[in-house]
Amino acid sequence: MELNLVFGYLSAVLVGITLGLIGSGGSILSVPILVYIMGVEPILATAYSLFIVGTTALFGGFQKAKQNLVDFRKVVLFGIPTILSVFITRKIIVPRIPEILFSTSVFTLHKSVFIMIIFAIVMIFASIRMIRPLQVEIQESKGKLNYGKIFIQGLLIGLVAGFVGAGGGFLIIPALLFLAKTPMKMAVGTSLFIVAAQSLIGFLGDLRPEQNLNWNLLLTFTICSIIGVFIGSYLSKKIEGEKLKTGFGWFVLAMGIYIILKESILK
Repeated sequence: MELNLVFGYLSAVLVGITLGLIGSGGSILSVPILVYIMGVEPILATAYSLFIVGTTALFGGFQKAKQNLVDFRKVVLFGIPTILSVFITRKIIVPRIPEILFSTSVFTLHKSVFIMIIFAIVMIFASIRMIRPLQVEIQESKGKLNYGKIFIQGLLIGLVAGFVGAGGGFLIIPALLFLAKTPMKMAVGTSLFIVAAQSLIGFLGDLRPEQNLNWNLLLTFTICSIIGVFIGSYLSKKIEGEKLKTGFGWFVLAMGIYIILKESILK
């Protein structure tokens, strides 16, 4: 078990590196690491992931802000609906999901398995977005934004992010690129602040008297992840973002397929 913890904390650095490099993907790594390497129960792992990714993204966001790569107007536009949605999801929807969703004489679908399967499906869809190359170079738009579409997109992102304990950067960045016409480098920095806000508020929605949090594990994992985000921010100046995004996409696809197999066929 001690060896698993050491490997888990080393893997936590990779969570931060991913956030620092491409502004997303932290939760895609943190939940499987917490569940399969560190033995954290899946529902609790999604709560831990919100705190870890939120705190790490906040540090990464400040790094990008120093480089003038954050559009705070768009942070507010996307942040308000996503924060509202993720808080309601964690505070009201997730706790009300029954522990056993479906049961027959040969099969029982537990809440924890259901959430991991949904998480894996989200991973697969996110990986496809990452693998596909951008067809056009996004130029910053000075025109009027479609606030209605941005608000609805924010609500949907918050719902998905809150349900699976994800920061939602893999959904936020495409929205910033194509809905808000934000250049890629600016989208990464802006995404980090939105991820930080919605994840930390979502974590607050998880705080309940009966919940037994392992703060030692949580804070150690978070510190390792923060170290990683500084490494990732440095590497982002050296590595071509498109190649990295594609490679990470294939890795995420493999992880998503593995989780589905493990939770269903191999269980």
